This record gives sequence, C-alpha cells and structure tokens, in this order.
Amino acid sequence: MHNGADRMVPRPDHVPPAVVMDFDVHNPPGAATDLHAAWRKLQDGPDIVWAPYHGGYWVPTRHEDIVFMQLNVDPFSMRDVTMPANTRPTRLLPLEADPPERAGFRAILNPWFSPKRINALDFYTRQLAVDLIGGFKPRGECEFMSEFALILPIAIFMHLTNLPESDREILLRYTQMTTRGTASERAEAYEWMTGYLNPVIIARRADAGDDLLSTVIHAKPGGVPLGENDLMSMLLTILFGGLDTVASAMGFIADFLSAHPDHRQFVIDNPDRTYHAVDELMRRFSPSNTARTLTRDYEYKGIVFKKDDKVYVPPVMAGMDERRYEHAWEIDFTRKDVVHASFGNGPHRCLGSLPARLEIKIFLEEWLKCIPDFRVKGGEAPVYGPGQVNCVERLVLSWNI
Repeated sequence: MHNGADRMVPRPDHVPPAVVMDFDVHNPPGAATDLHAAWRKLQDGPDIVWAPYHGGYWVPTRHEDIVFMQLNVDPFSMRDVTMPANTRPTRLLPLEADPPERAGFRAILNPWFSPKRINALDFYTRQLAVDLIGGFKPRGECEFMSEFALILPIAIFMHLTNLPESDREILLRYTQMTTRGTASERAEAYEWMTGYLNPVIIARRADAGDDLLSTVIHAKPGGVPLGENDLMSMLLTILFGGLDTVASAMGFIADFLSAHPDHRQFVIDNPDRTYHAVDELMRRFSPSNTARTLTRDYEYKGIVFKKDDKVYVPPVMAGMDERRYEHAWEIDFTRKDVVHASFGNGPHRCLGSLPARLEIKIFLEEWLKCIPDFRVKGGEAPVYGPGQVNCVERLVLSWNI
C-alpha cells in the first residue's frame, strides 16, 4: 500500500553521513522479488543505519543490537510503534505502555494466553486445518493465503473473541490497512474499527460471555473499570494483533517449504521435532516490526541518539545475522540453538507467541500429512508485501492428484 513517495528529510546534525542509507522500510528495494534478500542487503553496511524517510529513523541490523533495544524500554520506548510518528488517533494498549504502567493492562490478558488455555485450542484448530485442506486438496491447487493462511489463525482469533466468522474478511482488510497502509489509510482503519467495536462493547456490557473481549470490557484493574479510551485502545490492539501476523508467517513458511522437499521430509519423519522446526522457521521469517522512540539522549556504540528519535526494530534481521547464527540464511531443522527474537524480548514479549507456535505446528503437521509434495504453481510467482508486518500477499501452490 505504500508507494515509496514519502518525502525524504534532511540528515540531522547528530547523524554521521557514513550511516545514512537510502532504504525505505515500507518499500525496500528489491522486495517484490525477494523480500528477505532486500532486508539482508542492509547488513552490508554499518550495524546501525539511518534512513531519511517517514521523518527519519534508525535501523539496527544485527541481533545483538535488536535484542538490546527490545529489552531496554528506557531509552527505547514502545510508546509509538508505527512510522511516521504520531499518525494514529489513539495508542495501543498494552503494546505501547512501558513498565510499570504496562503490567496492569497485561494482567487482564494473561489468563487467555496461558499454556493450558492455548493447548485447549489444539482440537478445534486441528479440525479446522483438516477441513480446509480437505476442501481444496482434490483440485490439485490453492491460493494458499486466501484459502488457508488467512482463515486458520483468524478463525481461532474469532473463536477466542466470539466475533462472527462473517466479519473476518472486512476486519482483516482494515487490519492490513494499519500495518501496510498510508497514514490516511491507517486513520480510516482506526475510525472504522472504533465504529465496529462500539456496539460490541454495549452488547457485552449487557451480556458478558466467556470470551477475550468480554474479559477486557469487564476488567477492573486495581478495582476500577477501564476508562473509555483505554478500553477502546486494548480492544483495538487485540484486533490488530490477532488478525495478520500468524497468517503472514505461514505464507513465508509455505513459500519456503514448496521449494525444499528435504525440509518437508524432515518434519514428516521427526514429529517430535515439529516445535523445534517452528522456532527455526520463525527465527528466519519473523514478519512483525515495531518502531521505538527515544525517551532521552543516549549514546550507544558510538551512535548518539537524540530524545524523540525514531528507531525501527526488525527482528527478521536478528534472525539472519551470521554473527549470531552459523549459516544464518539457511533453514536447518537440526540447529541446536533456535532461540530467536521474533516474538520480542523482555517486558514487551508478544502475548500471542503460544497460539502462534501452536497454529504453525498444526499447519505443518496436517498439511504435510495430506499434501507432502507441493510446489509454487508454474507461472504464478509469489507476491510479497512489505510493511510493519511483512507478508506474502499471494501464493498459488499446486500438487499432483
């Protein structure tokens, strides 16, 4: 959705000329043909670069620095995770609340993301995966994103929130506008989402259910109900966080596996190693990126950050860092160290990591059981979409029937 035409800004005095890179994170050069290779080119330059788009921002390109910035919310605050800065009508909670404020909001959500609660979704998720695959397997092909990746995790999300399945497509469309849209598209998406949620809030205040949204709507942290702004902010975060990222990861994984039969066979032959394979794939194909804002002037490894500087933190770069992982560009399901930064680090680690891992595990198990040999259909090159959540927009797969 970004056209790359954002006005370039002058280099500030505190930015050394040697670290300036002509690189728009919302439209990396070469992303249309190989999105990850486009990002990888940044590692040919300085460890931390500065780009003149979207008001200007820093980008760490190495694992050590990405993890450091994810761990240290002071000075690398999460108070505004999008770029350009200040382009939303409200903040997203608990995502954009730093400690100690974050703890109260996070505590409301934690019970819904416990191992017991998430593991209880296994049967529902697995049956849905089997049904979806069974629907298109006899055709010998499918458009993977629209027929599987954008249904399975989102159906689980709709199940948790007790929202009607018929709303899935329109909710997804506006969510994608917030992660890959222009500033005006993001504003439109927030306005629409707020209008969508208002009647949901009214209905569930009157008749609460056993669902994630009802829990937030009736929450009383410290004995006090959430204010209207904080309540809407939390509900918006739930919608935006649950509707896009896992589908995007699945797209990159399916794209990779379509060209690597040995990796497919490893998963089939080693069912006890599937979660290990999931983490190796997430290390390499992390879809989500977030911006940070400097809370104060700060010097780090010779770089002088100024208060209010923006830093764009891409975990995908951490996963492809040869300094951290031997042969980092390669997917190796026998790799011993698959600890990665793709779900964040420290107080802002993603609440959705457990359902994401479960959904991807079930995808691998059930897909490879039903369709062990598949490929990208001839003449149908994958279409990639860069943005705050990198994605595969279109992926046509085929197999013999």
